[in-house]
Amino acid sequence: MNIRHHPSTEMLAAYAAGSLPLSSALCISAHVEMCEECKANMSRLECLGAHVFNDLEPVGVDRDLKNSVFAELGSVSTAIPSPIESSYDDEEVPYCLRQFIPNSYDDLQWTRFSPSIRRSYLCTDGNGAQLALVRIKPGGSAGYHTHTGDEVTMLLKGAFSDESGLYQKGDFVLRDSQHTHRPVATKNGECICLTVVDAPIQFTGFFTRWFNPLIRRGYSS
Repeated sequence: MNIRHHPSTEMLAAYAAGSLPLSSALCISAHVEMCEECKANMSRLECLGAHVFNDLEPVGVDRDLKNSVFAELGSVSTAIPSPIESSYDDEEVPYCLRQFIPNSYDDLQWTRFSPSIRRSYLCTDGNGAQLALVRIKPGGSAGYHTHTGDEVTMLLKGAFSDESGLYQKGDFVLRDSQHTHRPVATKNGECICLTVVDAPIQFTGFFTRWFNPLIRRGYSS
């Protein structure tokens, strides 16, 4: 797999430390499943983190705080979730996403956004960011748009191109308000992307900009 676009070292370090929001962590987890380079970098970061912890001096903890923490732990269910069946229908679905996807992408509820694009909402993070799948028909376009916040895109299937180049399965793309682009799926197959947005996108085309109020309303709901 020819993966050319990766999360930054800072994002990988935050993921290794467990400090990323769930939505962003899932995008990186899906990327690491496919990317041998980032898998190796993750291993190095985890080893580095272990060395840092080994060098730290123990610090005393207030007894009341300790008792409060153990009381909270005691109230959390210890039930072990059922393992994901090995006979999962669509082996292309990353393991980290199978809690949201019953057996395959086709089993999800897809909402038509345009003649070329469908979207399936997965969850909303604690910080308000929305995790969703976007499905683009072969040759379909998402229209010219910019972002009012950050957008993370992880390509799960197929490929698309925009003003910055070609992105293929496994690529990890980060966009912000400085970027205006028009993603177009390649004509040889559909494109499925995992996306995280912490604010609505903003269409800039003459016709598509009329969708902006609807997008803002859907995001806030």
